[in-house]
Amino acid sequence: MNPPLFQSTVFRRVLAGLAALLLVLTLGVLFFPWDQLRGPINRHVSAQLGRRFEITRHLDVVLGRTITVKADGVEFANPEWARDPYLVKAKAAEFDIRLLPLLAGKVELPRVALTEPEIGLQMEPDGRRTWALSRDTSDAGAVPDIGALLVDRGTVKYLAAAQGANIVAQFSLAQESTEPLPLSYKATGKWKNEAFSASGRSGGVLQLSKDTKETFPLEVNATAGRTSLKARGSIDNLAEFAGLDATFDLQGRNLEELYKLLGVVLPSTPPYKLRGKLSRHGKVWAASQIQGVLGSSDLSGALSFDQSGSVPLLTGKVQSRQLDFADLGPVIGLAPASAKTAAASRTAAVPASAPAAQPLRGASASRKVLPTTPLDVPRLQAMNADVTYTAADIRHVRALPLDKGSVHVKLTGGVLQLEPVSLGVAGGTMAGSIRIDSNVVPAAFATRLDVRAVQLNQLFPSVETTRSSFGKISGQFDLKGRGNSAAQMLGSASGDVAVLMGKGQISNILLEYLGLDGGEIIKFLVRGDRNVELRCAAAAFDVKNGLMTSRAIVLDTSDTVITGRGQVNLASETLDLVLNPAPKDQSILSLRSPLKIGGSFAAPSAGPDKTALVGRAGIALALGLINPLLALAATVETGPGEDADCSAILTRAAKPAVSSKANPLPAAAR
Repeated sequence: MNPPLFQSTVFRRVLAGLAALLLVLTLGVLFFPWDQLRGPINRHVSAQLGRRFEITRHLDVVLGRTITVKADGVEFANPEWARDPYLVKAKAAEFDIRLLPLLAGKVELPRVALTEPEIGLQMEPDGRRTWALSRDTSDAGAVPDIGALLVDRGTVKYLAAAQGANIVAQFSLAQESTEPLPLSYKATGKWKNEAFSASGRSGGVLQLSKDTKETFPLEVNATAGRTSLKARGSIDNLAEFAGLDATFDLQGRNLEELYKLLGVVLPSTPPYKLRGKLSRHGKVWAASQIQGVLGSSDLSGALSFDQSGSVPLLTGKVQSRQLDFADLGPVIGLAPASAKTAAASRTAAVPASAPAAQPLRGASASRKVLPTTPLDVPRLQAMNADVTYTAADIRHVRALPLDKGSVHVKLTGGVLQLEPVSLGVAGGTMAGSIRIDSNVVPAAFATRLDVRAVQLNQLFPSVETTRSSFGKISGQFDLKGRGNSAAQMLGSASGDVAVLMGKGQISNILLEYLGLDGGEIIKFLVRGDRNVELRCAAAAFDVKNGLMTSRAIVLDTSDTVITGRGQVNLASETLDLVLNPAPKDQSILSLRSPLKIGGSFAAPSAGPDKTALVGRAGIALALGLINPLLALAATVETGPGEDADCSAILTRAAKPAVSSKANPLPAAAR
């Protein structure tokens, strides 16, 4: 009977031989003179990549499924087209490389440790990059997959013309430190062609691979142009900024400048200071718990920026408890308040004689009122948006008494839609929509705004004579036009504008001033003002190519009927209106004549028709030479005014002469 195999002498000898061979191979690997291979390795890598690679002093290798390479003195040149001579030049380098992917031609480096390196990274607009390990440096597949990077006292230079980047960063690793952020860094240069600087601390190992699950702590204090950022938190993957979770403080001169720095389209604003939480998961950035100020207004809310689609998408809700109206100036294209004040001061300093038709004090007739800031079409087409903004309380409004507002902003494929727009105005509302299509040249706009229940006594709070008046005003604005600024759009607009008012009361002294009724004014100054019944009022215009032509102007009270006619030119921003007062009572010392309203939007003027007024005054003067009582008789108004047909007037005013989609105003406005 034969003995078992494991008891066989031959088997024992074979097993002993294999063990001895394995021992010899192990000892051979452990004590293999890897330095002898430095020359062949240097020549082979240089030939494969077409640029110089050299391990200058010592080489050691630890074999396994993941090979560890240790080298003293590493010089790896950049391609000839690069600015800096070296991709990497380090006192020492140690890196792990996975064997199986390497056999398939892909370089995976789970860990890279560099001592005192000089790293030169450069990327060209055509896609060439210095860190692509191939003769074809535009091949994205030749970029090595680096998991973790450890840098001890080194310098990194980054140059990318397409990004406007030219940055030099210095790293220093604290030795034997128990600090959670042992790696400190400083960077200077340019980002997006703006002066850039950054400093901060981080974890000792930079996590670059998306497969790495370990969080990496980070502190940043950066400035680009006039925008500064402070952030503290953690990140899972530095290369893609994935898994970011941080708090931030952001401040700058204008939120609009973030488009150049980050690619986020935001409106022009006054200087701002914001803080909150910032995160990034996948391709989505999210800013939550936002708190801060824009100019003199507060701001809070949350926003997200999704870059997963072909066009980025900004979504969110933001709000203000108190909005300073002056802070809206940059948003709608108006000059800053300081610039306006300076211009008004210069105009007011010029002496002038007082004409019969007085312009607005301190205003310049040549100055434009409608915003002329050009529409930035590339920005409107750079991203999509779906954002809601609300302001609970609007303060410091001079021209129009706004008290609150909200707007839903949608931007899709270069079409900006503000719908709904809702504003609280003088106890009433103004609501509707504004649409701007930047895909046509010049841009096309359409607006429909409806005014409801605006209180007359709140509409002009600075005018003393309207404070005791009351009544509700309604109206509608339905316009379409083309242009690359608000001024151009309105200057080319067509449609209709109507403002209507039903029954109410209005200051009689205001009516008498309009007709220069001296006798009535004297009575009011002695006895005090009184209100008279307002039967109806209407001002309606047909608009064509920026020219507003009146189809109805009337104000009918128990005391006076005022009718009017004329035009308003939105292109030249000029006024040409005539109001004809007809009293229903008798009065002395009346020099009634048509009231002419002219001038520009910036410097409107109002005064009596000089021809009619001079004629009547001449008659009074001639009679006065004969008998002073006859002169007084010439100023007595016999009161020929009759009640206007309010129903017909309001109906005519509410119906535009040109084709329009506007709906008639409700009966409550009549």
